[in-house]
Amino acid sequence: MAHVRPLYGLVLSGGQSRRMQQDKAYLGYQGQPQLQRAYALLQSRVDRCFISVREAQTDDALRSTLPQIVDQLADCGPVAGILAAMHAYPDVGWLVIACDLPLLDAPTLQRLITSRFHEGGATAYASVVDARPEPLCAIWEPSCRTALHACIDHGGASLRHAMAHLQLRLLDVKDPTVLINTNTPADASYVRTINPALRE
Repeated sequence: MAHVRPLYGLVLSGGQSRRMQQDKAYLGYQGQPQLQRAYALLQSRVDRCFISVREAQTDDALRSTLPQIVDQLADCGPVAGILAAMHAYPDVGWLVIACDLPLLDAPTLQRLITSRFHEGGATAYASVVDARPEPLCAIWEPSCRTALHACIDHGGASLRHAMAHLQLRLLDVKDPTVLINTNTPADASYVRTINPALRE
């Protein structure tokens, strides 16, 4: 049996939120910023939990209240956040989620953990759109570092590209709405129509 590594959590919150026209971390659902909600959802299911931030965000009022891992690479998107986490703690698996998944729930995370591909590269859900892996709600093992670095070396910086070069365990998502992310104001309005409980 493969060595069971600890599982740490990482909430990606270093984006610039250009399409949202405001900082997505602060979007409120049920009176709570979505970054805080994502962190609380993840924290209770992993050994340790952090948020990923850019250097310019470390003193932000919300982000400064949570344990941080600071990106070491500029303009590389979420790849930078995962690599910074792997550099800080190289011998653990990372359950990584984007902060802008307001419909993500505990059973969806728990199924990833229960199905963890310890001896492989990653555990992820398959997109209902194109059957490709969803990298922003996935477990990344230490062996993923080479593929992540290759993305940057080749100028792609795409997490999906990295996953195409990994041994994966792909799961069918039971409720595809849980992986809807909110990139625009219209997206944020839409998820509130799906789940009225998320209205502020």
